[in-house]
Amino acid sequence: MALSNSAGSKGLLQTRELFEYVLETSVYPREPELLKEIRVITANHPQSLMSTSPDAGQLIALLQKLINAKNTIEIGVFTGYSLLLTALTIPQDGKITAIDMNKDTYEMGLPVIKKAGVEHKINFIQSQALSALDELLKDDANRGSFDFAFVDADKVNYQKYHERLLQLVKVGGIIVYDNTLWLGTVAMPEEFVKEELKPTRFYSIEFNKFLANDDRVQISQVPLGDGITICWRL
Repeated sequence: MALSNSAGSKGLLQTRELFEYVLETSVYPREPELLKEIRVITANHPQSLMSTSPDAGQLIALLQKLINAKNTIEIGVFTGYSLLLTALTIPQDGKITAIDMNKDTYEMGLPVIKKAGVEHKINFIQSQALSALDELLKDDANRGSFDFAFVDADKVNYQKYHERLLQLVKVGGIIVYDNTLWLGTVAMPEEFVKEELKPTRFYSIEFNKFLANDDRVQISQVPLGDGITICWRL
């Protein structure tokens, strides 16, 4: 069904100026200073675009508070913006299982995490995510024990992560996937997409179709950052 012009224009940040307005008015004023520190540190990294967008981060923190998340898991840490965000949001006795192959980027933000006094909440596992998730599943106590999961990693494995997370996240818990709109390329004709973006575009499109038909979760795809998809575990 085609959208009318009025319906098609609703809810989209169609100008850079409008996006900046949202950041300056609603996001940055409420962003903790320590998160700003990690954002500044990350800006100097050549792959800084891998970091969680602050507007998406604001929604993630709200979701965590709404469900009183205490035991969380994060696949893909990078410099730790979303990790610190979660550590600041969950209770003092909350726990985050953080999985990433690259410990060097994690250690870029670690001094800020230590400064925040939340390092004790984090169990950093330097590993490929699939093997780490399989290891967690070997312990029955981990099944259905996580309140919240955030995935910002290699898109080729999103569906495999999803199957494992459905076993780890409890009914009523939330799983959030980042980059599900992949720089907007999911809606572009393939011939207009840069070659280096095409492989991930393909996996993103396939994963979005998969989630749309997965009756184990209720979903909402939100055009914040590079697109995030929120899955409520049924």
